[in-house]
Amino acid sequence: MTNQSQRKAYWKKNLSYLLVLLSIWFVVSYGFGILLVDQLNTIKLGGFKLGFWFAQQGAIYSFVILIFVYVRLMNKLDKKFNVDEH
Repeated sequence: MTNQSQRKAYWKKNLSYLLVLLSIWFVVSYGFGILLVDQLNTIKLGGFKLGFWFAQQGAIYSFVILIFVYVRLMNKLDKKFNVDEH
């Protein structure tokens, strides 16, 4: 990237990805694990209450998935703006 407008566009898109992914992270960890735990506990997953599962396992799986999604999105963005390492 050579000009300032491309850098700003790249950074703006990166921030929008971060905002969406961090919002999902917040909903999964705080919303599902704490605020909605009672409602989710009415549903069973593998013999465990869903609220308990999200607090103990689901949030971790979600975080790992979000990392891979971010990597994929950033690789596409890097190629779009011609700043990839290939």
